[in-house]
Amino acid sequence: MSFRDEHLRALPAISAAAFEQTALRLFQHQAQNCPPYREYLAALGRDPNDVHALTDIPFLPIEFFKTHEVRTTPADWAPQETFLSSGTTQQQRSRHLLRDPALYRQNAARIFEQTYGALTNWIFLALLPSYLEQGQSSLVAMVEYFAKASGQTQPAFFLHDHKALLQALATAKRNSGRQVMLLGVSYALLDLVAAYAGAPELLGLTLLETGGMKGRRREMIREELHAELQTAFGPQGIHSEYGMTELLSQAYSTGDGRFFCPPGLRILLREPSDPFSVDATRPAGAINVIDLANIDSCAFIETKDLARQYSDGSFEVLGRLDNSDVRGCNQMV
Repeated sequence: MSFRDEHLRALPAISAAAFEQTALRLFQHQAQNCPPYREYLAALGRDPNDVHALTDIPFLPIEFFKTHEVRTTPADWAPQETFLSSGTTQQQRSRHLLRDPALYRQNAARIFEQTYGALTNWIFLALLPSYLEQGQSSLVAMVEYFAKASGQTQPAFFLHDHKALLQALATAKRNSGRQVMLLGVSYALLDLVAAYAGAPELLGLTLLETGGMKGRRREMIREELHAELQTAFGPQGIHSEYGMTELLSQAYSTGDGRFFCPPGLRILLREPSDPFSVDATRPAGAINVIDLANIDSCAFIETKDLARQYSDGSFEVLGRLDNSDVRGCNQMV
């Protein structure tokens, strides 16, 4: 059995106790077999054999996904799908090249079900206009897969047709016997609130915002955004997703702004001005993320997000480092 096959076979049942050992084995594999990562480590003068703990790992700056083909064992496979990050026409978009598109979808479904229960208990509706318009979105692919796997007969996606969305929400709540989840990019949800605040169709559902003003509205802190959404969707907590094009895994917040990582995902915080100051006990800082599902790209990514971490392992996204791109995942200034 190849290293890849063995790793993926163990991934669904990974335990907290096994995470570090699994991550270190994956680091050694990618340090040798992911050319951009190998070259980055060489440029730093870092010997992979000197890495013995998660905090020893040099994380690959996320910008490499814009400038390089970040692939592990690239001679063994050709990309079967490419996800592109959201962005303006002036921005270079990140590319995540997928060896196996099913790996992303099945991993995302497993994480969702660990948090929310079976997909078949839900109806999924989505207000993600910019992602649909730009194309090749991992978020759209995830929601499309969830809707298909749930067996729902209703269409999942709505561009700018708020009336059709309200009708679909009413039908789902009245006839399905399932819970209803509306996923939406922040600016589009605010547009919906501005047009239809007080509409009864917006009550009694689970709202999951995925972040992203996309330059359409001013940036807002989470508390302000959620308070405005609650004027239309009711006082229950607003759910959130933390994910990005460069990852195959997601973390969810179920209403209080604190995200919990699934078993195959972990964040470590660093001093924002020092990319090599990773500290497992740091209460606040910039996010380095380990995604064990990223077997075919790079699992060790230095992001531009700022966070606060809590003793129970949850984290709260505080914003972005100065001058970093405005991105579509849940990263609010």
